[in-house]
Amino acid sequence: MRLNLQTDYALRTLMMLATHGGQLAVDDIADAYGISRHHLMKVAGRLAELGYVVARRGRGGGLSLARPAEEINVGSVVRDIETLDGFVECFDAGSNGCPVAGVCGLQGALSLAVGDFLARLDSYMLTDLIPSRQLFAARLASTPPSPP
Repeated sequence: MRLNLQTDYALRTLMMLATHGGQLAVDDIADAYGISRHHLMKVAGRLAELGYVVARRGRGGGLSLARPAEEINVGSVVRDIETLDGFVECFDAGSNGCPVAGVCGLQGALSLAVGDFLARLDSYMLTDLIPSRQLFAARLASTPPSPP
């Protein structure tokens, strides 16, 4: 199983904001992780739509957490960003063309596995992903900037 890039970038953005404790520019986050500013802008917009961050435009703008990090559930973030209903073809009744759908145990087994995966993530809050704010911030600060 692999999370899509948007989910990965969303979690990393939230972690950095939680570590920083204030407002950060998208460029600062993109540079710290060495990821595309363009992709991160899309993720930031989605996080703002979902109410995880507050996005301020213009000079002095940036992103900040919309609520305390200890109130942001990791499982909820993944559910909100990730598209899990298409994990395999048979999960989507509208586009399922599998000839053995309904007589195979794969759909049930994978549904349970995805449920277990999300249940495990539900046991984590954003603060749990950053056991040492100081070490996390120091590691990000030592990351070389990404090429333009």
